[in-house]
Amino acid sequence: MKTIQVEKIGGPEVLQLRDVAGLEPPSPGQALVRVVAAGVNFMDIGQRRGSYPRQLPFIPGVEGAGVVEEIGDEETEAYGIKPSSRVAYADQPGAYAEAVLVSADRLIPLPDDFSFEEGAAFPLQGMTAHYLIHEFRKPGPGDVVLIHAAAGGVGQLLVQWAHHLGARVIGTVSTDDKARIVREDGADEVILYMRQNFASEVERLTGGHGADLILDGVGQATFAGDLEAAADHGHIVMFGAASGPVDPAVPPSFARKSLTVSSGRLAQFIANRKDMMQRADEAIRGMREGWLKLHIDRTLPLEQAGEAHRLLESRKTAGKIVLTHEEE
Repeated sequence: MKTIQVEKIGGPEVLQLRDVAGLEPPSPGQALVRVVAAGVNFMDIGQRRGSYPRQLPFIPGVEGAGVVEEIGDEETEAYGIKPSSRVAYADQPGAYAEAVLVSADRLIPLPDDFSFEEGAAFPLQGMTAHYLIHEFRKPGPGDVVLIHAAAGGVGQLLVQWAHHLGARVIGTVSTDDKARIVREDGADEVILYMRQNFASEVERLTGGHGADLILDGVGQATFAGDLEAAADHGHIVMFGAASGPVDPAVPPSFARKSLTVSSGRLAQFIANRKDMMQRADEAIRGMREGWLKLHIDRTLPLEQAGEAHRLLESRKTAGKIVLTHEEE
């Protein structure tokens, strides 16, 4: 089968198309999935760079959608999964391939009215948006929410979710084109962080109040500003480090405004199937109701995985990049 393999740590050029032997039959509790589409995420870039170490060689990708070819045992059918089922999944390795073995309890039944591209685009970022909105400080009317990288895959979903809940949403982006997209998603104000100091702008836009909730997947470049932009009793949630890890901070630096600072990883919030399916189902419901819209920036064939990484790293995309295979 065709796969993308990383045989050494490095830039996008280390993503090499390889023909490898087919997979072994699934063990009990597993399913063999023919991958039709795979989502591209910053986690994949971190693994390729060595920031999130994996044993070499490895197949990147933690999110995909496709068709179940074979199951390891009949207990899998208790999850509504059987051969020929259309499924999606996240937080499982090896998506940049024509087939993958996935733990059956990690599979999300993909509704018939969703394409495989949509199935590869929503699980990781949709479930991430769900836990970030619901698990720390759920926003509502009267709350100001600041969302960094608001035109990214997670960012656009966060903007829409916070807007749906009635919050006043401020997004940070790098370009005018991205600002237009974020406004269409429901942001009340957009800050062009390349031209404006976002902390000063938040203070100005809110009449000195600041942001009650800050959702930050950028990290090092934004955290110091977050401390200034936050409202008294505000809550800052760090969920990524696209610009690098945050410099160390100590609790007294949060005392001036009585801030709460939290961090999280999706894996801990979908550790059991019940939690995973609740988050996936609520994302699917939002998409069906029309207030939550996926933005797939582009689809590329599997062999262009290196180009997909270049585009994502360059921040020239708005929304999701998906790698696809031709359906047989």
